[in-house]
Amino acid sequence: MSSVSTPAKSGGARQGVQKFGRFLSAMVMPNIGAFIAWGLLTALFIPTGWFPNEALNTMIGPMITYLLPLLIAYSGGKMLADHRGGVIAAIATMGVIVGAGDVKMFIGAMIMGPLAGWIIKQFDRSVEGKIPAGFEMLVNNFSLGIFGAILAIGGYYGIGPLVSAFTTVLESGVQTIVDWGILPLVSIFVEPGKILFLNNAINHGIFSPLGLEESERLGKSIFFLIEANPGPGLGVLLAYWVFAKGSIKSSAPGAIIIHFLGGIHEIYFPYVLMRPILILSVILGGAAGVFTFNLLDAGLVSAASPGSILALMAVAPKGGHLQVLAGVAVAAIVSFLVSAIFLRNYKADDEDLAKAREASQAMKGSKPGVGGASSTAGTNVRVNGKVEKIVFACDAGMGSSAMGASSFRKKVKAAGLPINVTNTAIENIPSDADIVVTQQNLTDRARAKAPNAHHVSIDNFINNPVYEDLIEELKASQSGASPAERNTTATTPDAQWDIDNALDKAAPGVVQSDILRKENIRLGLPSVTKEEAIREAGRLLAASGYVKPGYVDAMIEREGVASTYIGNGVAIPHGVGTAKHEIENSGIIVLQYPNGVEFEAGTAYLVVGIAGARGEHLKILTKIAEAIEDESTVQRLAQTKDVDDIYNTLSVQPE
Repeated sequence: MSSVSTPAKSGGARQGVQKFGRFLSAMVMPNIGAFIAWGLLTALFIPTGWFPNEALNTMIGPMITYLLPLLIAYSGGKMLADHRGGVIAAIATMGVIVGAGDVKMFIGAMIMGPLAGWIIKQFDRSVEGKIPAGFEMLVNNFSLGIFGAILAIGGYYGIGPLVSAFTTVLESGVQTIVDWGILPLVSIFVEPGKILFLNNAINHGIFSPLGLEESERLGKSIFFLIEANPGPGLGVLLAYWVFAKGSIKSSAPGAIIIHFLGGIHEIYFPYVLMRPILILSVILGGAAGVFTFNLLDAGLVSAASPGSILALMAVAPKGGHLQVLAGVAVAAIVSFLVSAIFLRNYKADDEDLAKAREASQAMKGSKPGVGGASSTAGTNVRVNGKVEKIVFACDAGMGSSAMGASSFRKKVKAAGLPINVTNTAIENIPSDADIVVTQQNLTDRARAKAPNAHHVSIDNFINNPVYEDLIEELKASQSGASPAERNTTATTPDAQWDIDNALDKAAPGVVQSDILRKENIRLGLPSVTKEEAIREAGRLLAASGYVKPGYVDAMIEREGVASTYIGNGVAIPHGVGTAKHEIENSGIIVLQYPNGVEFEAGTAYLVVGIAGARGEHLKILTKIAEAIEDESTVQRLAQTKDVDDIYNTLSVQPE
C-alpha cells in the first residue's frame, strides 16, 4: 500500500512552541535532581550559606560550569541517538563550555547536545548494513571519537563564542528590565503562557538558564520564582471555594492541595478557563508577586520543581524564606481579591468543570475522555485496498502498543473482519504491515521503518474515537473480497488471533501468578508529579525483583519519547526498548492516585508500572485493556479501598 496519512495540525504556532518546550523539558527535567543538589550545596556551603565551608564550596563552581551543562547535553543527545548520542553530545559540549569562557553554557548545551546526537544518528543510518562483519565495534568507536572531536573543535571556535555573546546580550537586556523596575510586566506573558501550556518553553528555555547564571554569581535568583510561584493559582482556587456556588465549590479544596502542596499547577487551569476573565486575576497576582520578590530581594538558589510551596522552601537561601513567602502570599491575595469580583454568586457544576478541562486539554493539544484525554492526532482515516495486517507500534513494543492492539482487536472481531492485529516495537515493524498505528510523537520513526504502510497517528491507545472511523473504513475496504472469501477467512486463526495464542507460541504456559502481587498494589497515594509517580513505580518494580535499578531511568526516558498515558485515567510507564537487559522477570505494579497525576495527555488515577520479559506480562495487559474500556470500572478502581478489588479485576491466573 502506498497511502500515508498526515496528522492534522491545529493551533500551529502554539503547538509548535509547546513541542519545543517539551523538547527542552525532556533535556532539563531528568536532571532536576542534579540542579537541586547543586542548589543545596550552594545554600549550605558558600560563604554566606548556612554552614560555610571553604573546601566543600570548591565543588560548586565545577558543577555549574561542567556537570550541569554536560548532563543537559547528554540527555539531549540520548533522545536522538541513545547512549552513543549522549556520549558524543557530552564530548561536543565540552568544546562549547571551554570556548565560552566564563559564561555558563546551558543554552549552548541545549543546542550542541541534540545537534551532536542528530549527526551521529545520520552517520549510523548511512553505514547501517554496510560494515563488514567483525568491524562493527571498530567503526562505532572511531566514528564517535572522530565526530566528537570535530564537533568539540567546532563548538570551541563557533557555537561557544556565539552563544556566549548572545547570552551576554540577553542578560544585559534582562538586567535593564530589572533596573527599570518593569520585571513584574513579564507576568502579562508568563501567566497566560502557563494556561496555554507554554510553561516548559518559558521556564526551561529562558528563566532556568538566566536563573542559574545569576544564582552562581549572587547565590540566588528571582528568575526561579517567576513561573514557579503558586500564589496566582492559589488565589483563584480560594476564590472558587469561598464565593462560587454549586458543586464546583466543593472541588476547590482538593485542587488547592494538589496545586499548592503538590506543585501541579495544571490543576487550576480549567478553573480559569471556566471564567476566562480570571486570566486578569493570575496576571495581576503574578505581577504583584514578582514586584514583591523584587522589592524584598527574594530569590531561590536553584529551580523549584514541581512548583510546590514545599519545593520553594527547600531551595530558598539562608534568611530568604520570609521574602519568598511574602511574594507568594501577595500574589495569592491579589489573585483572590480580583477573582472575588468575578466569582461572587457564580454557579457552576461538575459538567462545567468537565467542559473546562476539555478546553484545557485542547490547549494542551489533546481532547479529554474519561478521566483524562482521549483523542486522535488525525481524524481523517482513509484505507485504500484490502487490509490483512494492522500493527500497533510503540518504542518498546511491550506496553501501550500491546494494550492498543488488544483493544482494537476486539473491535475487529466484533466487526467480523479477517484481519490480523498485532503489536511490536517500532524497530520491528514487519514489512508486510498494511496499517501501522502509533502515538503521534513516534509516527515519523514508524514511517521511516515502514514507508509503504498506511500510518494512523493517535495520542492514546484506549477508547480512541479514531478506532470507530478506522473500523468503518476497513469494512468498506474489505468489501472487495468475495463473500466466500470473507466467510472462510473470518474464521481462520488469523482472524481469531489474540495475545493468548501469541503467548502459547512464544512461551507455552508461562504466565506466572506472581506477575501481579497483592503487595504491589498501593492504594490512596497522594498526588505527585508525573516523574515522581514513574520513579515510584520503577522503585517498586526493582524492590520486587522484577528489574534492575537502572530500569527506573529507562522509564523516565520512555516518558520523554511519548506519553505512556493511554486514556481513561490510566498510565502504564515502562522502559525504552533498549532497556530490556535491565528486566529480570515480568512484573506489574499498580499505584492508585485518587486525586490524579498529571501526564502529558491527561490525568492518570491508576499508574501501572510494567516490566515485560518474554511476553509473560501480556495477558495481564490484555485484561487491563479490557477492564479500562468500561468507564465505571475505571472510576471504581480509582477510588476503591480494597486491594482485592483491583487484584481480582486485573490479575490473570496461570493455566
